[in-house]
Amino acid sequence: MRLRHKPWAKDKLESHPEFVVHNPEDWKGKWDQAFKNNGPIHIEIGTGKGRFITEMAKANPMINYIGVELQESVIVSALDRLIEADVPNLKLMNMNAEKLTDYFEKGEINRVYLNFSDPWPKTRHEKRRLTYKTFLDSYQSVLEDKGEIHFKTDNQGLFEYSLQSFSAYGMLLKYVSLDLHNSNYEGNIMTEYEEKFSERGNRIYRCEVQFK
Repeated sequence: MRLRHKPWAKDKLESHPEFVVHNPEDWKGKWDQAFKNNGPIHIEIGTGKGRFITEMAKANPMINYIGVELQESVIVSALDRLIEADVPNLKLMNMNAEKLTDYFEKGEINRVYLNFSDPWPKTRHEKRRLTYKTFLDSYQSVLEDKGEIHFKTDNQGLFEYSLQSFSAYGMLLKYVSLDLHNSNYEGNIMTEYEEKFSERGNRIYRCEVQFK
């Protein structure tokens, strides 16, 4: 599906510095100052239109959240949602996830969420998958010791690949569901894609893994 370009998105993002962090490298090692508290920080890589991260922030006011999204024309929808919700424990970053170590110190992040990431099914695009080993290196570099990744997808191939990638990296598998919506897992907050795929009858896969 082609992404609809929104030429006004950049200006709108820049007009809301209270919600959108434009120079995240300036806050490296100082995110507690950005949020004005010492609460844990969870980040979502590929936050899309922001439903998941906004609802998580509303449900967990003692946790700070950062939604990272590369596409301006997508994250501007997350900004609209955040403006309406007006939750103080959520910020957005229109940045590339490959540069996490430029924005965060080791141990500054407590958890990473990966929700319905692009599966990049062709073998030649393996390095673009957000569960490829170089991305895992990046996550481990900013996470606290024994920090966790929570991963959801409707793509069986990506899920199987990711489990293999986590295992090869030496991570601990703490939870796995091959059919989340028909499991006993409580507290699931759906993304926009998750709702759409579930309505089509697609199975939702989920796992929680921890760095050792």
